[in-house]
Amino acid sequence: MTPEELFSTLQNLIAEQFALDPETITMSSSFTDDLGADSVDLVELVMAMEEEFDLDEVNEDDLAQLKTVGDCVKYLSGRIN
Repeated sequence: MTPEELFSTLQNLIAEQFALDPETITMSSSFTDDLGADSVDLVELVMAMEEEFDLDEVNEDDLAQLKTVGDCVKYLSGRIN
């Protein structure tokens, strides 16, 4: 999957999880500052990512590094490709 495809899929996943318009989500969107996510939201998003992208469990150290949508795209690109 290309980074653009990952972003598009992730954008829709985030929009669904956080009840947002996908067009408002950018690569630089911060989960907490821009999207209003709390720790429970982030855990639910990671579970949805694991299912959507058929990943093994994301460990807590990796999760702590995922601050923006772009961080997630970069992380997923490394895990999938």
